[in-house]
Amino acid sequence: MRAVLEARQKAAAVRVEELEAELERVRAALAEAEEALRRRVIGLEQYLEALAEADAPAEVIGGVSQRKPVGPRRAVPHRQNANGAEELSPDYQVLMTAAVEAEGDGLGARQAAVVLGWDSASASRVEGARARLKRLVERGWLVEEKPGRFMPPAPEQVPGAAMPDGGS
Repeated sequence: MRAVLEARQKAAAVRVEELEAELERVRAALAEAEEALRRRVIGLEQYLEALAEADAPAEVIGGVSQRKPVGPRRAVPHRQNANGAEELSPDYQVLMTAAVEAEGDGLGARQAAVVLGWDSASASRVEGARARLKRLVERGWLVEEKPGRFMPPAPEQVPGAAMPDGGS
């Protein structure tokens, strides 16, 4: 009887090792797939931005484009070329509101994913949220004073913002 039980134990141990090896293989494949997805999401967003910029008028009057976006757009205008945050797409408006509400600590990518209604446990979703926050930084809507913490710029950091005393 002991030999039978030992044989079953060895078989179970072998099965556990096989499943652990399979689990590692699946985890590695999942990590690769998430990275590919993240790159494709960013690539698509960059492609859509390039298309939007290619459609932009060649003439800019007074430093501000006179063209209004038509329909939902994912492109983020530069802050100095926009009349306000209402020109941003709904997702970016939500991020701006969350960044303002975050106050001194700033908004993190994981929090941004939650605000957007995404799964914050998914690395690809968190990276997508981080890419959107970085895009808002590139376009002057947010600043990243601490690594990974995004907040609205102080009034003196906003290009073209009027000084309270009328100075420059």
